[in-house]
Amino acid sequence: MPLVNLRTILKGCVEKHTAVGAFDVLDHTFAEAAIEAAQETNTPIIIMVGDFEGPDYDNFYPYLTQRLKRASVPVCLHFDHGESFERCMLAIRRGCTSVMIDGSALPFEENVALTKKVVEAAHACGVDVEGELGCIGSGAGTIEGGQEGSYTDPQLALEFVRLTGVDALAVGIGTVHGVYRGEPKLDFPRLEEIRKLVDIPLVLHGGSGLSTEDFRQAIRSGINKINAFTGLSIAVADAVRRKANEAGPGINVVPLIQAATQTGIQEIKRHIKIFQTEAQES
Repeated sequence: MPLVNLRTILKGCVEKHTAVGAFDVLDHTFAEAAIEAAQETNTPIIIMVGDFEGPDYDNFYPYLTQRLKRASVPVCLHFDHGESFERCMLAIRRGCTSVMIDGSALPFEENVALTKKVVEAAHACGVDVEGELGCIGSGAGTIEGGQEGSYTDPQLALEFVRLTGVDALAVGIGTVHGVYRGEPKLDFPRLEEIRKLVDIPLVLHGGSGLSTEDFRQAIRSGINKINAFTGLSIAVADAVRRKANEAGPGINVVPLIQAATQTGIQEIKRHIKIFQTEAQES
């Protein structure tokens, strides 16, 4: 099955109030776990590659694009948190069918200008674009005190979408990247107001640590794409650690890889169930 763009994966999600999971992959093990989980559940999936130091991307992308084309379910290959126009263009050349340009730290006008530039170039290549408006924090912790500047302004979201032509919008409603120190303070009324004004798919970043009900409420309130990595990564690392401790000195690497893969499959399938992603029609 060929790789598809983000709009194809999320088609109908806004109207149906449904969501699709987006999972960061760092290597072959994570990639195979994500693909297998999607195939076992017969659901579409978004595979993400981050804009950070990590895999040998020059060799990883060719494997990934060819492998995803052989998947039996629809897959979108998404470039997560692109830091610049140039990085997004490189991701497109490498085979991504969707890119995120993250200008959220910039003043509104600069964010608009950068995002619009990426949209114009990406759309010319048949590639979709996710933008971000509002602060989605990073590192351990949670947004404290409900600072207004940390959340997406609904009217600005409407203006941002109109000016940029983005295909999806990541919004700040109180989540953060990484592990939470305390209970997240999620502003669902704000999300519902954004949903009323904006007719494109909305994206939730920083979901690790949220409860099943938090996810379900976010979807009911308008979220259509949910990014997941930290919780999955921790679960896989814990499984490998347990397997190594059980076996003791002298264990070879194969059982560790198997533990990582199986845990990855289980965790991604668990998230797909929580997100209530619709299975594809036979």
